[in-house]
Amino acid sequence: MDFRAKILTLETLPVWREQLRAERKKLAVTNGCFDILHLGHVNYLAAARAQADVLLVGVNSDASIRQLKGAGRPVNAESDRALVLAALQSVDAVCVFDDLRATRLLTLVRPDIYIKGGDYSVEQLPQEERDVITQCGGRIVVLGHVPGKSTSALIEKITKL
Repeated sequence: MDFRAKILTLETLPVWREQLRAERKKLAVTNGCFDILHLGHVNYLAAARAQADVLLVGVNSDASIRQLKGAGRPVNAESDRALVLAALQSVDAVCVFDDLRATRLLTLVRPDIYIKGGDYSVEQLPQEERDVITQCGGRIVVLGHVPGKSTSALIEKITKL
């Protein structure tokens, strides 16, 4: 499969999800900026994929990252970030979304499992995201992370060179 075909839109998500249900495939969803892909991301995505039959990665749009992280971010454009993620074997589909929170994405796909990185606890997730997962009968899984591996740390290291 051409990795470019893994890119979905918010409009195509419901039909894609129904096809997975018809095939009785368990869906895991995670989301984030994924600005500069590093070992922490790759380990995290592989572990997330191991939780289900299919892994969908929601990618924050450039506009939402600027709101979340401030001026100068993202380093890589949303289309580049989405395509790099889609090229990974552990990732089955990618969808860029404009919202600060993943609530609409989660509502559209109603995942079996919502996966977040170890820098979060379930209690720290936005209540509206937790509510969507509860309402659709899913569960939330928090995975560990690789200490010292972050995009912010990479950017800081690069700026000191």
